[in-house]
Parts: sequence; C-alpha cells; structure tokens
Amino acid sequence: MTTTSTKFEEKEAIVVRFAGDSGDGMQTVGEQFTDSSAFAGNDLATLPDFPAEIRAPAGTLPGVSGFQLQFGSRQIHTPGDAPDALVAMNPAALKVNLGELVPGGLLIVNTEAFKKANLKKAGYETDPLEDEALARDYKLVKINITEMTKEALADSDMKPSDKVRCKNFFALGFTYWVYDRPLEPTVNFLDAKWGKRLPTVAEANIKVLKAGYYFGETTELAQNRYQVSRAETAPGTYRKINGNDALVYGLISASQSAGKELLFSGYPITPASSILEGLAAQKHFGVKTVQAEDEIAAIGVALGASFAGDLAVTATSGPGMCLKSEFMGLTAITELPMIICDIQRGGPSTGLPTKTEQGDLLQSYFGRHGDLPLPIVASTSPSDCFFAAREAARIALAYNTPVILLSELYLAIGSEPWRIPDISSLPSIESNVADPEEDYVIYRRDPETLARKLAFPGTPGQEHRVGGLEKDESGGVSYDPANHEKMTRLRTEKVDAIAKSLPPTEINGDDSGQLLVLGWGGTYGAITSAVNRLQSEGFSVSSVVLRHLNPMPLDLGDILNRFEKILIPELNLGQLQLLVQAKFLRETIGFHKVQGRPFTVAELVSKIQELL
Repeated sequence: MTTTSTKFEEKEAIVVRFAGDSGDGMQTVGEQFTDSSAFAGNDLATLPDFPAEIRAPAGTLPGVSGFQLQFGSRQIHTPGDAPDALVAMNPAALKVNLGELVPGGLLIVNTEAFKKANLKKAGYETDPLEDEALARDYKLVKINITEMTKEALADSDMKPSDKVRCKNFFALGFTYWVYDRPLEPTVNFLDAKWGKRLPTVAEANIKVLKAGYYFGETTELAQNRYQVSRAETAPGTYRKINGNDALVYGLISASQSAGKELLFSGYPITPASSILEGLAAQKHFGVKTVQAEDEIAAIGVALGASFAGDLAVTATSGPGMCLKSEFMGLTAITELPMIICDIQRGGPSTGLPTKTEQGDLLQSYFGRHGDLPLPIVASTSPSDCFFAAREAARIALAYNTPVILLSELYLAIGSEPWRIPDISSLPSIESNVADPEEDYVIYRRDPETLARKLAFPGTPGQEHRVGGLEKDESGGVSYDPANHEKMTRLRTEKVDAIAKSLPPTEINGDDSGQLLVLGWGGTYGAITSAVNRLQSEGFSVSSVVLRHLNPMPLDLGDILNRFEKILIPELNLGQLQLLVQAKFLRETIGFHKVQGRPFTVAELVSKIQELL
C-alpha cells in the first residue's frame, strides 16, 4: 500500500508521541501503534503519560494525556527522548508537548480543535497554526481530523457525538501511512473488542482507521515517509508486556515453582491496582485474591495466609507503604515469608499518582520502628518485573522473611517485547519448612543462612506461638534484655547473609576505568543507552544497575574502588547515593531528577561527558 511519488527514508529508530485530552483515546491509539510495531518485528519501549488530576477540565493544560513510544531495528531500552513526530489533537496538547519535538520533526494537528474557546483554555492569545514559524521549524501537517471523520462515517446511523469519538483512529491511520505500519493488528483488535457486542462501533472505527490511511496515500500531505526494518531477535515466542502484567505472571510462576497457592491481598491504589485485577483473572492457577477495605487490612490478610502456608503477596505504592509499616514489622519479627510490592509514584502524600519516581528507597530501608532491615529487590525493566518477582519469592521462602519488591510507575505501565520463557526451564523455588518428623524449635536457625524453619498450623508436635512480642528461641515471650538484643542482631544478620546467595555483579563495559555509572531499578534503560553510546565513541565509562539493594552484592565495594569517579543518577534527591557513601565510605557524584519523568538519554550523556 505504497505510492511511488512519496519518498521513503530508512530509520534505525523513531520516537512518536500522541497527545490530546484524556478522553481523546491517546492511550488506545498509542497501544495500537505499539502492537502494530511489534507485529512489524521492531523492538520498542513505551511511556504512557496520564494527567495527575483524574477529572482535569477538557482542553486545559493539566488535562493533557500522552503516549510516547520508540520503535527500532536495534535494541531499544527507553521510550526515547525528544519525539520525532507529535500528533496533537488540540491546542493544549500542542502547547504542552511542542517544546520537546525535535527541530524539523513531523507535527500533525487536528485543525478543528483550534477554535477560540480551546485556544483560550490552552493559554494562546492567537492561533499558533497561523504562525509561519511553526511551518518553518517543523514538518507541519494540518488536517481537519474531526471533519474527515464525520465524512468517513456520513452513511453511518451513529449519533454525531459518537462519530466524533472515532477521530483518534483517523489520526492513527494517517500515522500508520507515514511510518508504513500494518493495519491488520488494529483491525483485529477492534473486531475482538467490539465486533460481537457493538458491531457498529467496530465497523465505524475500522472505517475511520482506513480512511486516515488512504487519506495519507491520496493527498500525500506528508512528503516524507519512513521505514524501520525488523529488529534482530533471538528465536522464541514474544508478546508485548508491561511491568505490572509481568509482575502478575512472575508471581504466578513463582507460586507454581514453589508448589504453593498464591494469595494476593490488596487495596486499590494507583499504579498498583492492575496487579490485583490481573491476578483476579488467574484463579485457574490456584490464585486467591482479596480486595481489602484498606492498606492495613490488606497486609494483615497476607500475613495470615503466609502463616497458613500460602505464597503471600500484597501490593501498593508509597502512601500505602506508610500504612503497612506496622504489619511489616509483625511479619518480620514472626519471620514469615511475604512479598510486598511497592510501585513507586511521585510523592509524598497523594503527590503525583500518575507520574514516576524512585522516592521510596529510604522508606524501604528504614520505614519501620526498631532495628528491622528487610531484603529489597528492584526490577529494572517492564519484562524484568517477571524475574524480579521470582527472585523476591526465592528470598522470601528461603529465608522466611518479608521482601520488598520495588517497581516504578514508568515500568508498571510502560511496555516492551518479552520473550516468553520456557516454563519448564525455570528453576524450582525451595521453601524452608520443618520436617513433620523433626523436633521443632521455632527460632532454631540454620547456621549458614540464619533462617528459621516454618511449621504450619495443625501440624502435630509442632505447635508454637507467634506474635509481635519478642520471643526466645523456643517461642516463649521474653523480656530478657540480652535476648532482645540477640534476636535483633540475628534478624539483621539473616538479611545480610542473603548476599552470599547473590550472583557476581554484572558490569556493562570494562571492570575498571575513569567513570562508573551506578543506578538501580528503572534507570537501567537510560543508563545503559547512554553508556553504550559513549562506549562506542571511545569514552572510558562503565555501568552497574543494582537489582539487590539490601543486602547489596558482596563484590560491590571492590567494583567501586576500581573506578576513579562514581556517578549515581536517581529519580530522587540522592537516596542510593546516601546509602552507598555510608556503607562503602566512597565519595560519589549524585545526579538527581524529581520531575515525575524518567531520565532522558541525552541528559545522562551530557552529565557523563561533563565528568570525563
């Protein structure tokens, strides 16, 4: 479906951003563009961007919703920095996003929306589409998308207002034409979603999608078209996955590998709610879900399930972690396995619920009364959430301890292709459970791991008492000062002992040199992309992105000492930097961003070059 007069330009990678009101379907078209690019064989990464206010007024700057993706013929680690193309459905979307569009980038606008009232809401005194500078600085394509949608559906019996709601698919179809994307995945999506229940809706959107595509082909408003070749990928079965979905499957696979039923108890909170929704749909795997009345009840139910022998999980974000802290202490002092997922968002308090941040690391370390360290695992990419969930389960069940699993909104809702693992090849996960025939002493510990063994209620001869009061080895309540200190030290040393089970730290680049970029969690993509780019240009720079934050890897101190400078980029004001400097007494350089957005590769490249 190509024309001979329009030029095709081959690109290694392209960044596209869709933007409009939250009701304009930008997330839908973004997801469909993602699916189409995956169908075409490209590697990709996405970043949905929702308004922080749930009901921000239409047409206003706070109400702009966006979706950005980068797709390419090479490995893609981030959704990209500045977009190469911007689809702006109204003046507010243009104003919020135009400053990030690359010079000379493609700008597609819906002219129908640029009326006086909308211009005023967006803070424009005059119509920006009449400014010659816009056409001079960008490849401006002005389309009355609303009117074209109505014309495409002129024969439809739908209400005029319902016809207008299809306009996002016209914009999508035109963008498909520009970037030579296949229509098939979107047509299949619309058929599957609406075909049986509301066939008129499905037919209308498909018709509008094709109208947008053929509008591009017949008018050739965009003089340049772009192609991106297939990416080289390892053989296997792939699917698109976001971080929360990967977490769901990781938790289920961990329960299967451990031979345990999974109990998830949670309270709805952005951006963790979809974990509860995803697990609730998987009851055929023996998954049990509870929507609790509050955060405290949620972790309380999980604690009871752990005591009964389930793989117990709860999930929340930063504000919920605050509320769960007392029960986290109870779970730790009773030494029961549990996974506590914290999907970090902009904080504190209500904060920025739809924006990303790495603000909960210190809370995870110290956010409980008493001396009570807990293991902390952080996922590094959307698909890595699967493996991070399994690792959290391994630690929880082997050491009988609650484990904090940190993710971030950027990972939770961002997508990438995922090679589905061969389930039979995944290692089993062992539970540290007492033999029913052995003489059971509740707080007798393995001399290597310092972990106690679990005994489940109803096991003859293994009756015991648990609770928040300090116990001695036999499980009796103890007010002996020396015993309290002994048990506090043992619980701390147990967490420290986990480090002996961790693999050697992977270094991206040389194992010594001028500069090491040290990060954790979702900074992985931007750090890796920036470091790889500078390595290809001959710079002496390497990177390490930590998955295990407590305990840290045993070899980390030695690695740090082999580099002249240490740069630690974080989406906070220097939390990992504080911990690393305290633990290793090594001066580091912090690079901090707290804007509700992930690092761009350009930001990191510039900072690294400044230090070299």
